[in-house]
Amino acid sequence: MWYWLFKYILLGPILFVLGRPRIEGAHNLPAHGAAILASNHQAVMDSFYLPLRAPRRITFLAKSEYFTGTGLKGRFQRWFFTAVGQVPIDRTGADAAADALAAGLKVLGDGKLLGIYPEGTRSPDGRLYKGKTGMARMALAAGVPVIPVAMIGTDKLNPIGSRWPRPAKIVVRIGEPIDFGRFDGMAGNRFVERAVTDEVMYKLMQLSGQEYVDIYAATLKNRPAQPPEADRIPDTRAS
Repeated sequence: MWYWLFKYILLGPILFVLGRPRIEGAHNLPAHGAAILASNHQAVMDSFYLPLRAPRRITFLAKSEYFTGTGLKGRFQRWFFTAVGQVPIDRTGADAAADALAAGLKVLGDGKLLGIYPEGTRSPDGRLYKGKTGMARMALAAGVPVIPVAMIGTDKLNPIGSRWPRPAKIVVRIGEPIDFGRFDGMAGNRFVERAVTDEVMYKLMQLSGQEYVDIYAATLKNRPAQPPEADRIPDTRAS
């Protein structure tokens, strides 16, 4: 109940005013049955505007930190994410991948739409980064199609580090479903999972128009900060 109240009454109207969101390719969303929506990830607001424009309910796998906070803010976060049907996963433990796979397969087994960000984290600079293979593992194990989704403009409405959204034009672009039935029986093959992931990322690059970078976004984020001198071009002119 809360999902629809937030979408149509409590939060949705405000988001419509701020983002004037337009959906393209809505006919590519199945009217029923399970599927994975694989989206690029530029801002926190991606998880708001995609469900806002999709006619069916979408369940995302949310990091467990949203459900374990303390104080007033922690209690509100826990209530909010539970109310809108998000599924908590622990991304830090040794069994994190297995837990995420089990949670995702449960959602798909119930015939629902599962939202996934293959990059694993928000883009640090607006480019599209290498996808992780967990999405492919779920798609192959569940035998469901993957639908690429490009979120455009959310990084302008909700830039990294911003506390409050600012008006911007949002486009939700839905690509054609990708059927990986040709890989039936090959779930667990890491080469197949990488091929599936790369195919989805290529479609996302086409849909979003983003530049593609063949490294994980988390790898870039975790690099130690470089001193200003590291970015300078040495002066090789003769003195």
